[in-house]
Amino acid sequence: MCLAIPGQIVDVVDAPRRLARIDVAGVRRTVNIGLLDGEDGGAGPGDWVLVHVGFAISRVDEEEAMATRRLLERMGAEYEQELEELKRSVIE
Repeated sequence: MCLAIPGQIVDVVDAPRRLARIDVAGVRRTVNIGLLDGEDGGAGPGDWVLVHVGFAISRVDEEEAMATRRLLERMGAEYEQELEELKRSVIE
């Protein structure tokens, strides 16, 4: 199962390629934030985003991120599997 999971952008690691390091429940990985670019300048450090298959697909506020995370945690095994897959993923 592939879920969109909430994470917080820690820093932008490659601005030209729109790659940022995010923290998802203590797991830090690099994702592409380019889909969020727009007139407002896009996402940056401190922003909360929903991540799906290595891409930040939407920006959310912290309250929504925490509510989504609590909901996913109640899913149990599916959420744990998604975190394990995130741990193994690499975007360079």
